[in-house]
Amino acid sequence: MVEEYNSIMTNDVWEVVPRPKDRSVVGSRWIYKINYVADDNIEKYKARFMEKGYTQKEEIDYEETFTLIAHYNSIRSIISLVAQMGWEIHQMDVKTTLLNAVIQEEVYIEQPECFKTHEKRTHVCRLKKALYGLKQALKAWYGQIDSYFSNWDFSRVMLIPISTT
Repeated sequence: MVEEYNSIMTNDVWEVVPRPKDRSVVGSRWIYKINYVADDNIEKYKARFMEKGYTQKEEIDYEETFTLIAHYNSIRSIISLVAQMGWEIHQMDVKTTLLNAVIQEEVYIEQPECFKTHEKRTHVCRLKKALYGLKQALKAWYGQIDSYFSNWDFSRVMLIPISTT
C-alpha cells in the first residue's frame, strides 16, 4: 500500500481540498492481489488504489469513455511482419501508466483509508490525473500518448487482417 501511495504522491495525482457542496464525490477503495511464482510460492503482495468508477453517472461525472482493444489477429499480423522483415520488437509495461494521464474533468474522490490527512479528515481529493477505475482514465491516457507520438512524427496504422479463404 505504501508503494502505491508513494507512486500516487510522486506523480502528483491529486490535491486535498474541502468537500464541494455542488459536486458528487466518488468513493475509493484498495484492491489487493497476491502474485505467485510457478511453484505456488508467493512472489509479492500488491495493492492498487482505485476509484469506484461504477458509481460514476454518465453526463454528470463524465462525458465520454474509451476502451483500447488489441485484437489477437492484429497482434499476430504485427509479429508476423516483424519476423518477415527481421525487425526488433519491444514490449514494455508501465506500472503507473494511468497516473501520468492528465484529466480534463473535475473529479473528486474520497481520501484513501489509512492515508487520510489528519488535519483535513473531512476533505476529499480533487484529481489532476487519472486513477484506476475512473471511467475517463483510458481516454485521457490515450489522448496523451497519441499526442506524444504525433509530436515525434509517428502516425497511426490500421491493420486489416487479410483472409486466406
